[in-house]
Amino acid sequence: MRQISRQPSPPPICPPRAPRLNVTQEVVRVLDEVLSLNGRASSFTRDTPLLGAIPELDSMAVVSLITSMEDKFGMVVDDNDIDGATFATVGSPVDFVSGKMAG
Repeated sequence: MRQISRQPSPPPICPPRAPRLNVTQEVVRVLDEVLSLNGRASSFTRDTPLLGAIPELDSMAVVSLITSMEDKFGMVVDDNDIDGATFATVGSPVDFVSGKMAG
């Protein structure tokens, strides 16, 4: 009787993992885009003040920012999720988005 040698099955091919989203970079990009800062946001740090410090950030811009973040990060923001502290500094919306994404 002849023995048939079986080759082990190759491991399944998995698609490459999507790169981890850098929430800080993406929030800064959204701020720059929505507020038409023309690259000024690239120098922002987590501690950069927003609300009251950037003239472009008025109440209408806040609505646009929320909508853009919902689209960008695939999340839903309820009215009672947002208050003035959400846009106090650059780190505030970063933490907000990170918290929403974590569930």
